[in-house]
Amino acid sequence: MKTNPVMKKQFLTLLTLATLFTASCTDHDEPTSATSYRLDETSIAQWKGYLKTGYFNEGSIGVESNSLLVEDGKVKSGSFTLPLSSIVNFNLPTDELKHQLVHHLQSADFFNMALHPNVAFEIMSVSPYSGSAPGVISGANFEVTGHLTLLGKSNPVTFPARISLNGDSFTLEALATFDRTLWGMNYATEPGLPDDASIKPGIDVHLKLAGKKM
Repeated sequence: MKTNPVMKKQFLTLLTLATLFTASCTDHDEPTSATSYRLDETSIAQWKGYLKTGYFNEGSIGVESNSLLVEDGKVKSGSFTLPLSSIVNFNLPTDELKHQLVHHLQSADFFNMALHPNVAFEIMSVSPYSGSAPGVISGANFEVTGHLTLLGKSNPVTFPARISLNGDSFTLEALATFDRTLWGMNYATEPGLPDDASIKPGIDVHLKLAGKKM
């Protein structure tokens, strides 16, 4: 039986197109490489809170995570926690005053550590950032958006950050301010308080994270 030259040509054309289509789909569907990072013990969140007079207290809280996911060289997702048992104060003159302040911050007036032992942040998106503004960390190259959970309530928070991936190492540094009253932390914000007893709603946070591949 003779093969029709036209049919043979059409068959070869269809075969070529099918091969190209299959290759294209295979390339598109190839899984991307993803790597988990674990934060080390140097990761902290430094905090600063202010009276209306301008006086402030400052300190830090530890930051823990083993679920930061990096995909194709970019932070993709993850979460971290801040254990409230790790709060420390930097500026008060005696250990007794430092302990008094820390215990007050851990009490129901503020973070209520007995019921909510951790503050948590879940990363929802990370996008390129190239701007600059007062209060933004120098060299910020990404904008991080996530859900901050404290006192059992979650609210969205967005901040520019400087994120660096170098071999097996990961660092993130950012400056952010959040309004604690949005989470129901209203201690010493009542109208009519004297300035030296009124605590501003905003808390400044300097986030410093460092970790390595798991």
